[in-house]
Amino acid sequence: MNIMDFNVKKLAADAGTFLSRAVQFTEEKLGQAEKTELDAHLENLLSKAECTKIWTEKIMKQTEVLLQPNPNARIEEFVYEKLDRKAPSRLNNPELLGQYMIDAGTEFGPGTAYGNALIKCGETQKRIGTADRELIQTSALNFLTPLRNFIEGDYKTIAKERKLLQNKRLDLDAAKTRLKKAKAAEARNSSEQELRITQSEFDRQAEITRLLLEGISSTHAHHLRCLNDFVEAQMTYYAQCYQYMLDLQKQLGSFPSSYLCNNNQTSATPTPSILPNVIVCSAMASTSGLVITPPPANLNDIKEYNGSRKARVLYDYDAANSTELSLLADEVITVFSVVGMDSDWLMGERGNQKGKVPITYLELLN
Repeated sequence: MNIMDFNVKKLAADAGTFLSRAVQFTEEKLGQAEKTELDAHLENLLSKAECTKIWTEKIMKQTEVLLQPNPNARIEEFVYEKLDRKAPSRLNNPELLGQYMIDAGTEFGPGTAYGNALIKCGETQKRIGTADRELIQTSALNFLTPLRNFIEGDYKTIAKERKLLQNKRLDLDAAKTRLKKAKAAEARNSSEQELRITQSEFDRQAEITRLLLEGISSTHAHHLRCLNDFVEAQMTYYAQCYQYMLDLQKQLGSFPSSYLCNNNQTSATPTPSILPNVIVCSAMASTSGLVITPPPANLNDIKEYNGSRKARVLYDYDAANSTELSLLADEVITVFSVVGMDSDWLMGERGNQKGKVPITYLELLN
């Protein structure tokens, strides 16, 4: 019975305190009661903490969108994280594109120019996909996790103590109101004692809240270090992607204008000869925004040299007609220039076979 009586009294006291705070809060809103204002320093700290929380949430959410644009994938990762389980590994977009390119190139034939280029592009896309995974992992560990820890840890503690401070302030102001209304000496003495207690509790809670809020400056310093880590991770990622694409560009080299014509000419009238065809394709390439890389300096040397030279074939090439010579990568052929021939082509010779070859598929040998 004693325990039950104690619980009943405690519940009654809590209900009384809650009612007193509710009355004080309502009267303050109606302008019928005075409100104890927090000191300016504490108000600034509270405002700084709230501002930090709002912008940290926005930055964190948008970073998640940047690293994982697919909302369904983000939801899946969130669910697995809450279940404390590892999400199943899936190909990301660059890896999936790379796999499609490799499969297509394999079906078209690695020995063809297009098939070989598709395979090389696919391998590069898969490397970019791997770099993308590393960026996500590094950013999640060094940037997103500290931001999330602040929102779910430090700021929740601040919010809890801030709410407790608000309650202590309402208790203090309610005690002040009761003291003003007390007329009998006994009632005034009781109210004064209550005011001293509530004032002490309010001051103590204000100090606790202030100490917590002053830690926001340390939070900013920590987030600054995390931001530097995020920038460094992005810098590494973009540098890797740039290097991968630079290497790919070197592997692919420059395609001859007839190859560009096959890919860009949607509706063209058949041309009577090779030379007009090259001119049409060059014009189309310039209007479609394609940039044709100039041939290496050593290939220009071939055209200026009157005799024959040896050249190594860089890529496979399938002859388009009987005037051209088919090529196999890494074979060595003899090449020489012919007066009046288009500047993008040389005459190639392999044993008894002879025909025109694109200069961008060749590397001059000394």
